[in-house]
Amino acid sequence: MPVNLSQPIKKNIFSIPGISLGTIESGIKYANRKDLTLILLDEGSIVAGVFTKNQFLAAPVKVAKYHLSSGSNKRALLINTGSANAGTGDVGIDNAKQTCHALAQILNISENQVLPFSTGVIMTDLPVGKIIDSLDPLIKNVGPANWVDAAIAIMTTDTVPKASSTSTIIEGNEVKVTGISKGSGMINPNMATMLAFIGTDANINEAMLKEITREVCDESFNKITVDGDTSTNDSFVITATRQSNHPQITKKNASYARLKEALLEVAGFLSKAIVRDGEGATKFIEIIIEQGIDEQDCQKVGKSIANSPLVKTAFFASDPNLGRIMAAIGNAPIGSIDVSLIDIYLNDILFAQQGFAAPAFTEIMGKEEMKKDEICLKVVMGRGQFNSSVWTSDLSYDYVKINAEYRT
Repeated sequence: MPVNLSQPIKKNIFSIPGISLGTIESGIKYANRKDLTLILLDEGSIVAGVFTKNQFLAAPVKVAKYHLSSGSNKRALLINTGSANAGTGDVGIDNAKQTCHALAQILNISENQVLPFSTGVIMTDLPVGKIIDSLDPLIKNVGPANWVDAAIAIMTTDTVPKASSTSTIIEGNEVKVTGISKGSGMINPNMATMLAFIGTDANINEAMLKEITREVCDESFNKITVDGDTSTNDSFVITATRQSNHPQITKKNASYARLKEALLEVAGFLSKAIVRDGEGATKFIEIIIEQGIDEQDCQKVGKSIANSPLVKTAFFASDPNLGRIMAAIGNAPIGSIDVSLIDIYLNDILFAQQGFAAPAFTEIMGKEEMKKDEICLKVVMGRGQFNSSVWTSDLSYDYVKINAEYRT
């Protein structure tokens, strides 16, 4: 069961002017399962993306990045589950290109205006024929209110579809933001085994969309981890249809800040939802690092804790073996640490003070706090003025079971 994460309610998910979505069963891997999703964008829309840093780059990622390099004016995103089309060599690239070409011909647009995305088992060939045969009926299924259906269709080991919406006012005009994501395992920045698509009708130029996409990704999806593994297919995309009537955002000003706040609200929910729905997760853990030298310093400490199997299994067992946290901090790749400056809190309880066990802390207190399904771990480093957070889950028996049986 996901940790305090419920099904999205369709009426709470806003349509975005200029965006239509459709889904269909194409039989890529399973029968009776929606596995192909199309996101259509009105002419004049622009797209920016951030992609995996795994060096075994999946074929659709290579093609999507290449198509984006020709300009941001895109018209369609084609997303399949069931095959990651990764580790498939030149054949995989050709297969991704074929699907883009076929869709472009039907829509009467350029092939480089189509961006392909895939998720599923690595080193499995893309069933191009099934996808191409499904394109005509898929296009007939598109509509502006299909965001939740799309969130369901892009799921793999997820147990709950992930969708979120918000709106804001920019210079007197309403701007809407809606997003969907998928991901449950192989989750670790940068980014996670995840796909995330956010749409907005904000009027923003290409340079600023690229900038805001990177910033939003860094402050949301790049701060999550479930198991420390980075996928071959990670993609985070923001599309802007530019149909809101506010003056175009061309620089970092109050309008840029207002839009970023709205985008972060949606991206923050979606990224944390991935952790809450982490494979086998029973607890959602926020790790706050305070008084680091800089953002990177804080993130390295946070991720050292979050990716430690010993720490994660202790949280699963509600075992206050909190020396594991201290050991993980000491293993962080940040150079020399003065442990005498470090205080550590479990929720609001001080358990380590100046690098030693706090006198008032007891095992019983620790166990009671670790039984909770929402836990905040705060580490005060005493070495600077920067603060940051990482979001993670525990590591349970079910995580092992899910991944041991993933292909069976």
